[in-house]
Amino acid sequence: MRMETADETLAEAARDGDRAAFAALVTRHYDRIHGLAFRLTGQKAEAEDLAQDISLALPAKLSSYRREARFTTWLYRVTVNAAHDRRRRAASHARAADGWGSWELNRQAGIAEEAAALDWLTETMRSLPPELRDTVALTLGEELSQKEAAEVLGISEGTVAWRMSEVKKRLRALARAEDMP
Repeated sequence: MRMETADETLAEAARDGDRAAFAALVTRHYDRIHGLAFRLTGQKAEAEDLAQDISLALPAKLSSYRREARFTTWLYRVTVNAAHDRRRRAASHARAADGWGSWELNRQAGIAEEAAALDWLTETMRSLPPELRDTVALTLGEELSQKEAAEVLGISEGTVAWRMSEVKKRLRALARAEDMP
């Protein structure tokens, strides 16, 4: 009997909570919803998602059905509106993702620059003689004063100062050499 019942009558019954009427409407019109969704989106997976979303939202949407138009006309309008809403959300998400994407690209570039600088410094430190490397490790790496570094190394503060001066001179020379073509 449900298959012969008019869509409008089923819609009113479904709006009033009749589950069988709702099931009959969805069964009868799901392919129609899906077909229109496919034509609106141009993608099978997107059309399937949209048709399922509409089917899930239909019980709430039925409260706006007033029988001023045929049920199928109203259902087409619901489908078109849902497709437009989905497109707007996708565009908003794309704009937001672009903004975050730029931020993330800049963040990744900053990380890469820091890593390159650290790699350069690590490689440069390896090229220093052990006594200069030890002095740099204590004064810059461990943030010891020249006096404290001198105590640890068993040398004078003046020697620590000379070593740090020597390290700076070598680093500047290496940096200049790398900048030259």
